[in-house]
Amino acid sequence: MNRLAETVLTAAAAGLAGFGTALVNFANGGGIDAQTALAFLVFAIAFGSLLAAVRLWAPATVPFLVPLAATLAAVGFVLVYRLDRDLAALQRWWLLIGAGGACLLLYALQSGGLRILRRYRWPLAAAALAAWAAPLLPAGGPLPLQGREVNGSRLWVEWNAGLTARFQPGEIAKLLLVVFLATWLAENQTLLAGGGRRGLTQPLPAGLAAAGGAAAVGLLAFWRDAGAAALLLAIFALMLYMAADRPFYPAAGAGLFGLGAILFYFTLPRFRMRIDGWLNPWADFAGSGHQTAQGMFALGEGSLSGAGLGLGRPDLIPAAATDYVFAALAEETGLAGTMVIIAAFGLLTAGGFGIALRARDLFRKMLAAGLSLGLGLQAFLSLAGVLRLAPATALPAPFMSYGGASLLANFLLIALLLRISHEERT
Repeated sequence: MNRLAETVLTAAAAGLAGFGTALVNFANGGGIDAQTALAFLVFAIAFGSLLAAVRLWAPATVPFLVPLAATLAAVGFVLVYRLDRDLAALQRWWLLIGAGGACLLLYALQSGGLRILRRYRWPLAAAALAAWAAPLLPAGGPLPLQGREVNGSRLWVEWNAGLTARFQPGEIAKLLLVVFLATWLAENQTLLAGGGRRGLTQPLPAGLAAAGGAAAVGLLAFWRDAGAAALLLAIFALMLYMAADRPFYPAAGAGLFGLGAILFYFTLPRFRMRIDGWLNPWADFAGSGHQTAQGMFALGEGSLSGAGLGLGRPDLIPAAATDYVFAALAEETGLAGTMVIIAAFGLLTAGGFGIALRARDLFRKMLAAGLSLGLGLQAFLSLAGVLRLAPATALPAPFMSYGGASLLANFLLIALLLRISHEERT
């Protein structure tokens, strides 16, 4: 793929956003209106500015990342628009903010490159810890920033100072964690690889595995969200494995998380309800199994080609614009549409790992691999929850689900991959 093809495919994604909104309007008795033009214009500005930033500050990067991200975002936006027009209006703003953040990051990294991230790794780690702790701020206190519990999970903070805004800081914290781990693992690879067969008898490997497991269990207890905790632990353990080539790390991390999950199954009612709803949604159709069952109905109704945009009933699925956007896609576009999205996620993840394999040093390899791992795992866990291959995790599908912090984090992730690719080719 060359730069011309990159531009054409990105423009096609913007056209897809406009065309999709028009189809939704037609299905509801409307037609081509200002919403159609606005969708196309926002995508053209957001991803056009990102392409311009790439030409200016990362011209040697691979050309397929931006079109894939734009396609996923366009499909997701059309589904959000079909489900909730108010959320779609907010999603347009977040698309512009996310693209602007990616452009600023590319600009900031142009002079010092990725060395800037290595230099400030400890402040970035502190910022990640602060982001994870932010949802624990008391609600109703004197501070404008307050923690919020939504659907039983403590993942949100709310800013109340003239303008009220709610966001999920853990999405940004995941990026900061990957950056910190990449720098730390690159500097300590030899020590990590020394665990050998003795594994738990080595202080550093044992300490790292215990710390990762304890952190995941702690996040599960305080956040009350198993999906986010599982994702963070998987990133932590698999990045250790990639750096040290020791199966001990993922095995120990999985074991510790499994023990924590068993403990909380018997102590946290919300966690137990989610597992029970996954194993047998029909036992409590109106309660714990309602979302899972409605998602299964949507998958069945979609068949091969779907009901058509605007012609299904994905509005019957709880949290369809966020957690279950893939079920809405399956009902209205069928197997054909879902396979396209799965392929897009696969190509985006594989492209990131390809950048990691070609990177010039261990730090860049670990950073690209960690970012790709986080993107791929989140997409897998989100889709697996909808397909009932795993318990519902409440994780947003990257670029597709409604969510400001998630969309911003994904734009920044793509910008980092673009920068790594540029430095590898220059």
